[in-house]
Amino acid sequence: MKRSQLLKWSGTVLSPRTRPSWCFLAQQKLYRSPRRNAATAVAVAEPPPTAANDSSFPPPLNDRSLYQHLPSPPPSTTHHSARLAALHARLHLSSRFPLETLGRCLIDPTADNHPSYNSSSLSLLGDDILGYYASELILCSYPRLPTAVIFAAMRAYVGKAPLTALTKEWGIEIAATPGGEVDPGLLQYKRRKPGNAEAEEGTGILAKDAEQEKKEKLRKPWRKGITSFTISDSYFGEPAASATQEREALESLEEGIRHETACYNFIRAVFGAVYIHCGRLAAKNFFNAHIASRKLDVSKLFEFKSPTRDLSRLCAREGFEGPVARILSETGRHSRTPVFVVGVFSGTEKLGEGTGASLAEARTRGAINALKGWYLYSPLEVRVPSDVEGGGKEWKPVLIDGGEVIV
Repeated sequence: MKRSQLLKWSGTVLSPRTRPSWCFLAQQKLYRSPRRNAATAVAVAEPPPTAANDSSFPPPLNDRSLYQHLPSPPPSTTHHSARLAALHARLHLSSRFPLETLGRCLIDPTADNHPSYNSSSLSLLGDDILGYYASELILCSYPRLPTAVIFAAMRAYVGKAPLTALTKEWGIEIAATPGGEVDPGLLQYKRRKPGNAEAEEGTGILAKDAEQEKKEKLRKPWRKGITSFTISDSYFGEPAASATQEREALESLEEGIRHETACYNFIRAVFGAVYIHCGRLAAKNFFNAHIASRKLDVSKLFEFKSPTRDLSRLCAREGFEGPVARILSETGRHSRTPVFVVGVFSGTEKLGEGTGASLAEARTRGAINALKGWYLYSPLEVRVPSDVEGGGKEWKPVLIDGGEVIV
């Protein structure tokens, strides 16, 4: 029985895509070999070349030991990361959004201080984009909200806590230590070392917090009003950082940052990158899909100290009759669990209604509901300024309220 020539069989059975490269090299060596006489013994077949004994094979792509001296993975490694490709597909990003930029968003300045390879510039742009879209959404949806409630709603939409939760929902994993050999699909930042003691035993006040409070009192000995927050401060009503504070913030980066700060910078960088590569409309749709689509109960953000007095001042400012509380119904007045229903009226119109175990509690809740009914006014059709950019829709002016009640 004749022996079957496996080399020829492999060429007819294997398709061009599945044929290994060493088959072509073996065929070239076989065809280039000189002819032998019939009496000459058959030469021993050479083993197929492998990556170990052939220099024509490229180095393995997963060999990241060459990048250990770098502070962060080079952009060329982003195309070999399965995590990064999965994140790109999970967020439904456009093909115009390169993987190199997405990998750059995952590198915090504490991991790589070079501005061309970290997310500092993208995060700065994303902060303005998130602040602009969130503020116009809140102000146009509820034009009568007090300033403090607006700041609280801004924190609920684009603050550190919700953006950290959004990072978890996106499936972002954290690298143990930043470095060039780390997978580009991991979030890289320098962790702040844990450890903090009490300033005084039994007080519960931490030493770092106590030092920070002393510095703030020395820099800001006066009390700032709520109006000044809307002029020179951040989107959350926090005081603007001075030159000294910015210098101290840069020095503190060497010690590392917290997890929520790294997630906060990453989300902002992604929004900034979407705006740069995909345009304004794509950034607005990305904001609506991941931020504006969340349900926020604004009625739970209110906190009144004296609601009855606030309601009296509001009625006087708007020219309404003074509020009057009237009992609508009651049950079990002489029992252990009485229930009173009190309505707050301005003339013949009922402004609010509240229930409680006592008349005072029911009257207070009625005044709170009346104030919330005024402040939570929302137009039927909410139209924000960014909707009419580019001539898409016709602009209709929104309500401009007289402001909150100052007692």
